[in-house]
Amino acid sequence: MGAIRECFEESGILLARNEKDPAMLLQLSEGERESGRHAIHNRKIGFRDWVHSHGGIPDSESLYPFTRWLTPANIPKRFSTQMYLYFLPLAHNGVPQTMHIPSDDGGIEHTEAEFLPPREWLDQARADKIILFPPQFFLLSLVADFLPHLTSDDMERTQTASLQSQRDALVDFMKTGDPPWGEKCISPWPFKQEGKQLIMGLDDPGPELQGTSRKGDDERVIWVQFKGKEGTSGLRVGWRKHVTPEGLNEDERNAYVEARKGERVSGDRSGGVERALRGRKENL
Repeated sequence: MGAIRECFEESGILLARNEKDPAMLLQLSEGERESGRHAIHNRKIGFRDWVHSHGGIPDSESLYPFTRWLTPANIPKRFSTQMYLYFLPLAHNGVPQTMHIPSDDGGIEHTEAEFLPPREWLDQARADKIILFPPQFFLLSLVADFLPHLTSDDMERTQTASLQSQRDALVDFMKTGDPPWGEKCISPWPFKQEGKQLIMGLDDPGPELQGTSRKGDDERVIWVQFKGKEGTSGLRVGWRKHVTPEGLNEDERNAYVEARKGERVSGDRSGGVERALRGRKENL
């Protein structure tokens, strides 16, 4: 419910079904949406109550869990964020073709909003036109392999069945892996350093989940250069097995885990990670 509410507050996209006809999305005017966004943000009314007052049901059943991310252990202020995919309905069975265009929230959380294909967001990030952080870049990279770049003209020419098959392939992919993508927990950690770039491992679930069956993606890594207030640069996703022929040995892995345990106890998060990186760099 929190994800649907945040999506509405920040973009104006309302993921809710018509209570009388669940096959249809809830259709509201721009004025109704905007007044609702402000009322909910200012806590004048609860999101669920507002949706119900307009004859709608929050469409939580159509959310696909798509990884949970935990802030790296060396960052003082940490978050746990559940990611989801949601497919806006294709034009069929009476569902209107026109969808609400995302809009900014008046600068409360952001100043611009736009629909673009996944590949175009990735291209803009690579060109340093926008800032994406590793979780967004990584997930968009996965999605882009299944949802090709389609212009509005392409959409008109492409049959609904073909578009649906692309979505089905993505959903099938999310069911693969051990654990499947809906259950992966990822807390990026410094796998290796190359110049100014970090290669972040994605297999670790974070210190809170150590000793459980939860884990992330042990096949891929992501390159990133953190540039302070300027955000990130040089993002790319690759196969972990191609980074170093031998990979990390058990001693190097344990060095990072032990350094991180010490950081959690003492609060010295930056120094421990830097020491682990130095030791790993020497060994590699």
